[in-house]
Amino acid sequence: MLNFLFSQGFLNTRAPMFADLSIILILVSAILFTIAWRLAVRKKIKTHCRIQASATILNTLVVLGVMIPSFVLNTIPGIPARLNEVTVAMTTLHATFGALSVLLGVFVVLRANRLVPKALRFKKYKPWMRTSYVLYMLMTISGTALYLLVYVVSPR
Repeated sequence: MLNFLFSQGFLNTRAPMFADLSIILILVSAILFTIAWRLAVRKKIKTHCRIQASATILNTLVVLGVMIPSFVLNTIPGIPARLNEVTVAMTTLHATFGALSVLLGVFVVLRANRLVPKALRFKKYKPWMRTSYVLYMLMTISGTALYLLVYVVSPR
């Protein structure tokens, strides 16, 4: 399985398979989040909740299964000595804000399904959901830029 994940990817870049799979799954979850947002605007709340929860689960699995291990193996050993390198600095910023984005998104989904203690249930729900969506989209854009920088633009 590891040989497969580290084999040449399918997007015709220098990226390994795990990076290609990761970027595709993250883009799929971004599309799902956008569909869920549009459903909420149209007051189709039940379908919105299902799609939003599915997108959150998919995103969280990719982060836990691919991004965190990749960050731990490839980036953390270079901190702080290589933080002056663009890719290391970008990856570190992306990981920091991405972690916050994932935690907020998971919390919002748990809150929406009343799976958090009453004391943690906020009253004004929409600002939290909107903030989570915007953060997620910013992380999708920065992650895509990082993928392009590491596997397409920069020479190796």
